[in-house]
Amino acid sequence: GGTVFFSLPLPLSSVGSIIERRLDTVRSVCHIAQKRLIACFQGQHGTDPDKRHKKLPLTALAQNMQEGSVQLSDETLLGKMLDTCGDAENKLAMELSQHEVQIEREVLDPLYLLTEVKIPNIQKQRKQLSKLVLDWDSARGRYNQAHKTSGTNFQVHPSKIESLKEEMDEAGNKVEQCKDQLAADMYNFVSKEGEYARCFVMLLEAQADYHRKALAVIEKVLPEIQAHQDKWTEKPAFGTPLEEHLKRSGREIAVPIEACVMMLLETGMREEGLFRIAAGASKLKKLKAALDCSTSQLDEFYSDPHAVAGALKSYLRELPEPLMTYSLYEEWTQAANIQDQDKKLQELWRICNRLPKHYHANFRYLIKFLAKLAQNSDVNKMTPSNVAIVLGPNLLWAKNEGSLAEMAAATSVHVVAVIEPIIQHADWFFPGDQDFNVSGAFVAIPAVNSNHLSHTGNEYDSGTLERKRPVSMTVMEGDLLKKESFGVKVMDFQANPRRCGTINRKHTSPAFQPPLPPTEAGVLAQAGAEQHSQASVAETSPVGAGFALSAGTAEQLQSPGNEDGRLYFTTHIDLSKLHPRGVHTV
Repeated sequence: GGTVFFSLPLPLSSVGSIIERRLDTVRSVCHIAQKRLIACFQGQHGTDPDKRHKKLPLTALAQNMQEGSVQLSDETLLGKMLDTCGDAENKLAMELSQHEVQIEREVLDPLYLLTEVKIPNIQKQRKQLSKLVLDWDSARGRYNQAHKTSGTNFQVHPSKIESLKEEMDEAGNKVEQCKDQLAADMYNFVSKEGEYARCFVMLLEAQADYHRKALAVIEKVLPEIQAHQDKWTEKPAFGTPLEEHLKRSGREIAVPIEACVMMLLETGMREEGLFRIAAGASKLKKLKAALDCSTSQLDEFYSDPHAVAGALKSYLRELPEPLMTYSLYEEWTQAANIQDQDKKLQELWRICNRLPKHYHANFRYLIKFLAKLAQNSDVNKMTPSNVAIVLGPNLLWAKNEGSLAEMAAATSVHVVAVIEPIIQHADWFFPGDQDFNVSGAFVAIPAVNSNHLSHTGNEYDSGTLERKRPVSMTVMEGDLLKKESFGVKVMDFQANPRRCGTINRKHTSPAFQPPLPPTEAGVLAQAGAEQHSQASVAETSPVGAGFALSAGTAEQLQSPGNEDGRLYFTTHIDLSKLHPRGVHTV
């Protein structure tokens, strides 16, 4: 009858063996996941939230930022940024500490209970069952031995056999009870596997909740910190879009343009070869950096007008969009090809007035200055033509520039043909006086009634009250004759006596009715009589007379310090040799 205790039913034993092997695998996998998850914690595992928060690296970072903001003060941009960012990092650290505490409670604790308590208990029961089976097997062996010898050895007392049988039965009962308990625990483990797997779902949910809260902290502080950034005016001007620079600084004229113009008005108006002679690279780099920093002092640069002129050229060239804009490039180039000078001037006037507001204001400011510079061309050798040659490529260029030869052609044909007449007739294109000290940040320069050869005839030399005799429109403009020089087309301005009657000509006005082209009746009557006299032409048109770039004098300027990389032409003025028709040869 004792055989009923000898073995488990086969189906239960097979299922139990499968579950037992699975227990070992589950415990190993969950134990490794638990260790790796703890390694992801930035705080100290097992501590209370406050202590954990203090030990976080983010907390240390926040404290360092806030201490730095105190040292720099809130008046500086860095101080404001560090204070705002430090506060945000501290809030993120608090969210992180709460997140790690939640992970411990909802994920790590259940995994620890599974791997270190529940599964080990089942495994202990399995070992206990094995021990009980051995005990039961030993008791059964003793009973069987006594039962066999009782038939031959009458000395064996029946009571002893009965005692051994009771011992065997008791051991069998323990085996059965342990086996049932083990089977129940195994089945219970299998039934709760979904509950254990839920830990990993809760891990992702907790992480998602943490990241949402962290993102909310960041999104709340971003507008504030961005506002500090936008309000701060200390940003580089070079390479920054014109509209952005003007909006940020609250100015009408760009800082580098006004600063350079004011310095040149002070010390550079009579400097020979201004804008043509390259400055020292280190000096130019220092000046550009000083212009980018509004708190810097510019006094030391007044004595180096070539560096100032180079900085102005660099600023214009480094604009993401040229001062004369990409959108109007085709219109500028088409206007440059118009042969009729009246129509050409009217078209240029129309395009000038199509410039966006900020571009128009800065272009007007610059042209007024260049016209003032050209007044001293007898000293500085920078006539409107020469100024257009060296500065024009920094005012207008194609959006997608081609080869160097194409750039040179555009420089000589289009840019010069556009910029030169605008400089010549600056007061016609942009009526009224120009206050160069727009911001009031510079020492005021004595005002001059006019800064160019005005078509009204009311012209005063710079710094004097002597009225200058108006110059003939025909001498100032001339006809455009295209020549080939080094494979590049350049413009040859020569006087045309047949245009002496333009004052009586009726000007056709387009629908927008631009002002009539500049005419000077007082000189037109004399132009035919004086056009063959060298002295007369030299006297009456030192600025307005056109120049031709000959093959022997046109050079490609590629000097150190010319960092904008564009093509310029060196112009050599020989005042002792005049063209037979009264035109200077450059």
